[in-house]
Parts: sequence; C-alpha cells; structure tokens
Amino acid sequence: TPTCVCGCCGPLRPRYKRLVDNIFPEDPKDGLSKSDMEKLTFYAVSAPEKLDRIGAYLAERLSRDVVRHRYGYVVIAMEALDQLLMACHSQSIKPFVESFLHMVAKLLESQEPDLQVLGTNSFVKFANIEEDTPSYHRRYDFFVSQFSAMCHSTHEDPETRTRIRVAGIKGLQGVVRKTVNDELQAIIWEPQHMDKLIPSMLFNMQDAEDLDRVGPPGTPSETGQDGEENPASLAESCFRELLGRAAYGNMNNAVRPVLVHLDNHRLWEPNEFAVSCFRIIMYSIQAQHSHHVIQQVLGHLDMHNKNTPRMRAGIVQVLLETVAIAAKGSVGPTVLEVFNTLLKHLRMSVDFELGENSRRNSGASVSSSGRVKESEERIVQNAIIQTIGFFGGNLPDYQRAEVMMFIMGKVPVYGTPCHTLDTGTKRIQAMLLSSLIMVTSGFKSKTMVAALPAPFLDPLFSISLMEDCELRQLVLEILLNIIDRHDNRAKLRGIRIIPNVAALKIKREKISKQDVGFMKKHGQQLYRHIYLGCKEEDNGHKNFELLFTTLAVLTIELANEEVVVDLIRLALALQDMSLANEENMPMIIRCGIMALVAAYLNFLSQMIANPAFCQHVNKVIEMRNLEAPYLLPEHIFREKCPLPNDLEKEDRSMYFQTVDLAECLVGPGYNAERLSIPYVPQVTDEDRLTRRKSLVDTISLQVDFPSDSLPDKVRLDISALFSPDTTGLEEQEKEKRRQVMEKFQKAPFEEIAAHCESKANMLHDRLAQIFELTIRPPPSPSGVVSISAGHAQHQSVPVYEMKFPDLCVY
Repeated sequence: TPTCVCGCCGPLRPRYKRLVDNIFPEDPKDGLSKSDMEKLTFYAVSAPEKLDRIGAYLAERLSRDVVRHRYGYVVIAMEALDQLLMACHSQSIKPFVESFLHMVAKLLESQEPDLQVLGTNSFVKFANIEEDTPSYHRRYDFFVSQFSAMCHSTHEDPETRTRIRVAGIKGLQGVVRKTVNDELQAIIWEPQHMDKLIPSMLFNMQDAEDLDRVGPPGTPSETGQDGEENPASLAESCFRELLGRAAYGNMNNAVRPVLVHLDNHRLWEPNEFAVSCFRIIMYSIQAQHSHHVIQQVLGHLDMHNKNTPRMRAGIVQVLLETVAIAAKGSVGPTVLEVFNTLLKHLRMSVDFELGENSRRNSGASVSSSGRVKESEERIVQNAIIQTIGFFGGNLPDYQRAEVMMFIMGKVPVYGTPCHTLDTGTKRIQAMLLSSLIMVTSGFKSKTMVAALPAPFLDPLFSISLMEDCELRQLVLEILLNIIDRHDNRAKLRGIRIIPNVAALKIKREKISKQDVGFMKKHGQQLYRHIYLGCKEEDNGHKNFELLFTTLAVLTIELANEEVVVDLIRLALALQDMSLANEENMPMIIRCGIMALVAAYLNFLSQMIANPAFCQHVNKVIEMRNLEAPYLLPEHIFREKCPLPNDLEKEDRSMYFQTVDLAECLVGPGYNAERLSIPYVPQVTDEDRLTRRKSLVDTISLQVDFPSDSLPDKVRLDISALFSPDTTGLEEQEKEKRRQVMEKFQKAPFEEIAAHCESKANMLHDRLAQIFELTIRPPPSPSGVVSISAGHAQHQSVPVYEMKFPDLCVY
C-alpha cells in the first residue's frame, strides 16, 4: 500500500526526522556526529517553527532508548538537546522546552545513577538560560520533589551516593535560579516547596566537618578546591543563594523549615550546627529583613517553653548569634519584643529552678537528675542574660535607655502588693539586675538626667536597701556603669590607699550645668543610700570595694565644690557612725567602714589638690599604720586580720577631725562652715517597705479586757507594762524639737527639700491606700464578686435596683 511504501522509504520521511536520525551513529560509542549535528542546528535556527517537532521526535527516541536500556543513544540524544537549547533563542523555544523537560523527567525517574546525573546536568544548563518572556504554565513541582529525593540518597556505594547527592543539590540550585527571579513562579516560595528545598540542603550541610568555616558571603572559607564535589559546601552555597534572593514576604517560609529540621533531628543540643545555620541565614539575607528571623526564633522559643533546659538554652544561644549580627544593621521594631520575650523566659526558668528546689526541700528523695536539671536551668539563665547584654550593648544610646527603663519596670520591688519577700523574688531580682549590668556596660550618656531619670533611679535605690549583699553589689555595679563615662573604674583597682592619684591619669571633664542640677536634685538620695549600704552586717570585701569605687567615680564625674563638701560630710558621718556603734555592728564592719573612709578621703584630698587637706589625711593614715592597721583597707580585708575588742574613741590622732578638715577648706570655692553640720540621712517610707521589720513594727497587739473583771494587782502590772515613761518622752520631744530647729537653720537647702519631699510622698502613699480601701466600683448588672468565708461569690444586681445619678436618668 502507499502508506507502507512511505513508511519504508527514507527519502519520503520529513526532513527534521531525517536530520535527527542522522546524528545517531550505528555504534553509540562513536558519539554524536558533529557534522550532522551542525546541519540539524542550522535547520532548527532557520526554521524555528520546527523546533517543537524536533523536540517531540527526540523525546520519542530517548524514551524508547531508555526502555531498551540503550544508554549510549540516551547520552547522544541529551547532548543534541543541550546543543539545540543553547543555540536557539526565540519565541518558538517554548514548546521545545516542554519536550526537553519531559525528557529530563524521564531520566530522573530512572533508577540508574548515571542517567539521573545526566538529566540533572542538562537541567542545570537549561536553568542558566535567560528566557525573553516568562512562562505562564510551566511548573517545577516534579523537579523539586525529585531533586530533594536525590539529596537524601542512601545508595550503598559511598562514591555513587555522593554523586547523586551533588546532582540533587545542583538540580535544586537550578530550580532556584530558574524560579526566584520569575514573578510568575512565586509559588516556589510556598511552604510545600520550601519544606522540601530547605531540609534537603540542611541534611547535606550536616556532613560538614569544619563548622567554624561559616562566615559572611564571599569569605575564602566558602570556596575550596573540592567545593564542587563536596555536598556540604555545595548545599551551603545553594542555601546562601536561596536566602539572598528571598523577598520581604518570603522570609517566614524560608526560616520556618530550618527550625522544623533542627527540631526533627534534635540539633539544638548540642547546637553548633544550629548556630552555624543561623549565622549563614543572617549573613545571607538583606539587612532590613533581620527582624523577621529574630521574630521566628522568638516564636520558636515560646513554642518550646516547657522543653528540656538544654534545648531552650540552645535556642537562646542561637538567638544570641542572630541578635549579634542583626544589631549591627537594622533590627526594626522588635527591640522591646526581644527583651520582653527573653525576660519572660528568664522568669520561667527561675520558676522551674525554684520548683525543683521546693520539691527537694519537701523531703522527697533527691535524685541526680534533679540536680542536673537545676544546673541546666542556670545554663538557660546565663544564656538569656548574655543575649540581653549583647543585644543591649549593640543598640544606640537612645534605644539602650529605653531598654534599661523597660527592664527596670520588670524588676519586682519590695513593698508592692504583688510581691513578697521570698527566694523567688530575690532570684528574679538578681537575674534582672545582672541583665541590666550587661545592658549598661559601655553606656555613655552626655547627661546624668537622661541616664538616671527618677522612674529608673527610685526602684534601683529601693533594691539597694535590701538585706541581700549580692543585690546591693549588683545595684552598685549598675550605677558605676552609668556614672563612669570616662572608663576610670579600671584604674582604681579596688579599695586601697592610693599613694599617687596623679599617676593613674584620671580622665575628667568640666561638670555640665545639667549634671550640677542632677546632683542638687538627687545628690541627697545618692548619699543616703551609700550611708545606709555601709552599715549592713553582711557586707564583704566586694561591697566595700564597690562603695569606694562609687564614691571615687562620683567625685570624678559629678563633684563640684558643693558636692565635695557634701561627700566629706558623708565620710565623716560614716566615721562617727562606726565610732558610736548605736546599731551594734560587728567589729569587722566597723573597721571596714573606717578603712573605706580613709581610702576615700585619701583619694579626694589628691583630687582637689589641697596640700593642707592632704597633710591631715596622710597624718591620720600614718598613725593608723603604726598603731591601728586594722583601720586601713590593706589590712582589714586580708584573711585572719586581728581585730580589736573596741575602737579607741579618745585617741583623736587616729580619726579624721571635722575642725581640722574645715580649716583646710577655708578659702574661695568651698563652704567650710557646712562641715560643722553633721550629715544625717532622712528616713523615708521606702525604708519601712524595704528593710527588715522589727517585732514592734510587725506585730500589732490589741488587748481588750473588761477592767472590772481584773484584780487590782493585775491591772497595776498591765498599766506598768504598757504605759510609757512620760518623763522620758517629754525630754525626747524637746530634744527632737531642738534638732529640727537646728537643722532648718543650718542644713543645706537640698537636704531640707529632700526631707519635705519624702514626707509628701508618704502622705500621698497613705492617701492612695485609704482611697483604694474605701472607694469601690459601682454595681453592675453583670454582677460583683464578694469574698465570704474565703470563697468568691458572684452576686448579680438587677438593673431596676441600681441607683443612677439624676443626670443619667431620663
């Protein structure tokens, strides 16, 4: 028949089929016929409308050869396809691409590693071609799935397994390059694709032997001689490229699979790989997208708030790395969110630790796992504090001041209704103050008014009056970080008698008007807390060292002539307090206060450069060296320093004399007459809220006996027990009046103002408490809650029984 004749006669076949057939030699080992390939390429370029037919015919032959296992001809067909693809750049290439991708898919579906690698190489060449117009219907779902499966190859032969994995990574890299810049292919960023792409890369990156090679893009560590054939380095390069192309709206979809992968493979403990991954992410993405990554990690930390301490510590350490890189660029609006989340987890960790302690104290058997858990919670807390400090330390000063206020607002202050004096509150205070130390480290404010506003200073000083020596140390550390604007603290090197202050090369500037105003307003508050902090019985060497450094830094940064006189009055008041010992302080504390006064007056005398003042101070120090070395810091703070039974009050040469110091300061600049007014700290309501309460303050005893029922003898005894001595009271009242009159006549205006302000604050606090107890909210139809017999009862009030104001009724 005619059809049979046409099928058997080669000259009657279409020309494109004859040209395609000619490129295949009789023996596939001879390879592609170059001359015939040139003819086919010329024909395809001359007649681009035939490209789709050429592609379809090549695909048909390739499919037949794959089924028949004639892999030599498969290689020739793919080589021809590659050359045609590279040579033809026209609108008609679109149908040809469909045939090409169909053939690549056929190769990837085969179980032969060589064919999979061959198909991948062809796809990579195609991915590097820039098309003139976007494709509206082309999808790469199959290729994403297949290349991801190749990345997880488990072939028995290690070399073959590596080849397949490398091919899979290259294929994914080709998909990324082909799709991320094409607006019509935004579907590649959807979760179903990212959940395959990202884990495939991370799975191969886990095999990296040297995690320290991770750095910013372009570092020599990314490239190597064997980088092309190393799945780990190739996956890292692809991962960086993908993240570098991520737009604003795609960041969440790109980061979430990383967190899921780290969860599934338990890579948070140890977390070296997790840290390296997020360092890659932060260095690869655009700087303005950093806050997206931080938000994702914070959300992940919230999601795992009840997991093991080591896992939470691993996530926090990853957050530290993320924040450390982000803080150098743009962090966005997440600053307070970061601190809020970290402080919340810090409190939770402390609660977990205290819960473990309470179970231990309840009498239950203590297991080694319980102790391990407690120590691991400390790891979490230290990681959180490090993160807070590092993040705060990299913020600009205006943001750092806001963060300081934010953290201080979270610190529980004794005396507020919602907090009680317990171990948990103290632990939270210590943790939050440690965070503040990290944030204030390196903080340089131009004025103290901006650095230490009243809402920050008042709660900080309230904590400085606590009985815990550790809390007082933390408060002084924070103050020193803020006040020491010229880094002089390191030059002081602890509490000692400095022979030559000039050799320390102290840096100082002229005090600004704003700082002078700050000292007039808050100076008395500072002196008062230093004074009260010195006489605590649990003070140690570290406490006295910090107190000395605080006084010295105050002198350097904020002392004009008026402040110098006040500081001398404070030092003399400390000396008098130690000598009088009205509060029965231990001898070690009394000697420590004396040593503190000696060290500070020695420093101050050299700072003000007053020869007569220096001579008097040196004379007292020399006498102490000879007769009472325990009154000097070099001796009293040594171990096993011999202590006296009592201090010799009569020996004037051993102590600094107010009259002599006043004579030394006579002259222009200093108001020496004020030295004769002894410094007395004002007692405020804050003391009663924060200090330890005596038995009389704590217990209110009410006795109500019918007097007729008591015998006369008992009535007499009770009256003698409870009635005060009226004579003694009158004398005390007179003495009190005399002191008040003398104070208002001679005391500086700042002390009087501080005293009046503290009384006004006490009045306001009392009124607020009374109003809170007496004023009740109006009844509501929804009901009110009343407490009866220890149980809450909900009582509903009908509308018709409610009493409304006349103006509300119509």
